[in-house]
Amino acid sequence: MQFSMRPFLWDSAVTFRRGTVEKASFVLLSQLDIIVTIFALYFGFCELNPLMRSLLDSPIQLLLAKCAVPIFIAWAMPGKLLLPSIAILFFSVGWNLKEMLLCLL
Repeated sequence: MQFSMRPFLWDSAVTFRRGTVEKASFVLLSQLDIIVTIFALYFGFCELNPLMRSLLDSPIQLLLAKCAVPIFIAWAMPGKLLLPSIAILFFSVGWNLKEMLLCLL
């Protein structure tokens, strides 16, 4: 009998039943990222990402990119596969907060 981890890994795909913590973390960090971006823009900073900079002109597209897309990704992906993205988002939000605080002090 051959044991495969593949069915266990994909059990949480296209659902929120398994990997809920990872999926919720991914969505919440995405929301925190847009909040930090809005505060940074309010304080006079500029968006360096050209794709996101173009979306800032259209609030509907920005909401889709920062709200609907992360929810769809979290729903479609297994929770364990979101861990690298969660780490990158956590680092990015932390870095942006640090830079804002250092510049505003």
